[in-house]
Amino acid sequence: MATLKALKMRISSVKSTQKITKAMKMVAAAKLRRAQTAAEAARPFADRMAAVVAGIVSKINMGPESPKLLAGTGSDQTHLLIVCTSDRGLAGGFNSNILRAARRKAEALIADGKTVYFYMVGRKGRAVIGRLYPKQILHHHDTSAIKQLAFADAQAIAKDVIDRYMTNGIDVVHLFYARFRSALVQEPVGQQIIPVPAVETDGAAASLAAVEYEPDQDEILAALLPRNVAVQIFRALLENTASEEGSRMTAMDNATRNAGDMINRLSIQYNRTRQAAITKELIEIISGAEAL
Repeated sequence: MATLKALKMRISSVKSTQKITKAMKMVAAAKLRRAQTAAEAARPFADRMAAVVAGIVSKINMGPESPKLLAGTGSDQTHLLIVCTSDRGLAGGFNSNILRAARRKAEALIADGKTVYFYMVGRKGRAVIGRLYPKQILHHHDTSAIKQLAFADAQAIAKDVIDRYMTNGIDVVHLFYARFRSALVQEPVGQQIIPVPAVETDGAAASLAAVEYEPDQDEILAALLPRNVAVQIFRALLENTASEEGSRMTAMDNATRNAGDMINRLSIQYNRTRQAAITKELIEIISGAEAL
């Protein structure tokens, strides 16, 4: 009977867990719709901004007076990796995939003799990176108090990163996040955001870089370059939000299904154990009656 009682309690516990995971899946699905819309709306602007700035890089002649965000420091010895993760868990492989991509980049840079530092955004990645690179976390930006992501949040991160780039001897800044593809697929992405890498651009972006500047090139770049950093970070945060909810929805759906399978197995075990106990009692009663 003790075994039957234990099985009954375990079935009840798994059913309670199943209710929680099902509710979490529904909440994640509701949040995903909003987050996906926001991420997809931000992509064209972020892509276009990056293309225009890259077009400028390919057209102007770099010199001592060129903006540091554009021309760089003249070295690539010290790298800062901005790693964007979530503040909450139960999101499948969302955080681990981003961290794996960042670690792979860090290991490659260190193998080449480079110095690597980390700028952590979100709480979940801090413990992992802190364990592996305890002296290389330059800063942790806490996002747990943010209820509704806004461009001002990305601007605050961008300003802090740019200030550190200008004063802390950092040469290159990389950004890591998860690009949302679907609820089942979130692609880890790593991109260089400082200095702006020169890449091949389409004809429209190139033509924009060839025009005359008004009031002048320096003033425009002074406003455009920091904004581009903020836009790319904002895009990463929006993509991460959608990816997190998509990954959490999938993880909770799998957990709900697994709980259902476990309930079925435990129910079969409970019924078999109960039937065996009843059969044993019947045998004992029959044996006692025959002895009389």
